Amino acid sequence: MIRGNPKIRVLIADDEAHIRALLGTIISQLGGEVVALAADGEDAIRLYEQQRPDLSLLDINMPRLNGDVVMARIMKINPDALVVMLTAQDSVDSVRQCIDLGARNYILKNNPAEKIFELIKSSWAEYVASIRGEAKK
Repeated sequence: MIRGNPKIRVLIADDEAHIRALLGTIISQLGGEVVALAADGEDAIRLYEQQRPDLSLLDINMPRLNGDVVMARIMKINPDALVVMLTAQDSVDSVRQCIDLGARNYILKNNPAEKIFELIKSSWAEYVASIRGEAKK
C-alpha cells in the first residue's frame, strides 16, 4: 500500500474456501482490503459489478462460469481492470489464453503458501502503481 492512499480493494474468486482464506490473509498482510469473496464465476461477476475492486484474483476453474469467461466479462465492463489469474494448471496454452484475454499475471495455486505470498508481494508495487495510474509509460 502507498502511504496516504486508501487500501487496495480486492475481489477473490475461487471455489476452494481454503484458497480464498489464504489469499485473504496475504492481501491483508500486504495492506489491501478484501471487499468481495466469490465461490463461483457468476458470483464473481455480480460482486465485481457491485464492488468495482481495484484488483481481481480469479481462479480459472470455477463452477457456473470459468475464470477466463469471468475475466472477459470484467474486461468488457472495465477494459482497464487489473486481473490476476489463479490456476492449478501450468499448461502453456492455458496461461497464454489468460494473458491474451487481458490478465496482468497468473499464479499457480499448487505453490506453497509462502511462494504465493512472495509472488503476490513481488508484483504488489507494480499493481499498486497500475491501479493508481503511476505506472511508467
